[in-house]
Amino acid sequence: MASQLNPYLNFPGTAREAMTFYQQVLGGSLDVMTFGQYGMEGEGADGVMHAYLSTPDGFVLMASDLPPGQDGAATAASNVHVSLSGDDDALRRYWDGLSEGATVTMPLEKQMWGDEFGALTDRFGISWMVNIGTGEPPQG
Repeated sequence: MASQLNPYLNFPGTAREAMTFYQQVLGGSLDVMTFGQYGMEGEGADGVMHAYLSTPDGFVLMASDLPPGQDGAATAASNVHVSLSGDDDALRRYWDGLSEGATVTMPLEKQMWGDEFGALTDRFGISWMVNIGTGEPPQG
């Protein structure tokens, strides 16, 4: 298998909800394993130890909940963004889906480099950037 670089997101108990949402937006197959499946009992056993989303477009997104007692340590990292880019119209659908309940920090619109670009923080606190190539030369 070739080496890959994949985003791995941590959540304070909302990994299942977030990953299910991302699956609805991006499509694909979602596998979720809980702490309980690997022997944990009691509080937190139903938390997500590992979630793996693989989409038809070749995207891979992974996530987990923090173990019980560490929930307060999970915060959205403002210096990390998940970036989607290409020239496929599917990116517009992804933008629309991710925008649901999100804070849009930059609307998806044509930029000086000629592409459409937008940025948002989704309802789970994850920052996303979407760049849709238009094939047009930059305005200048």
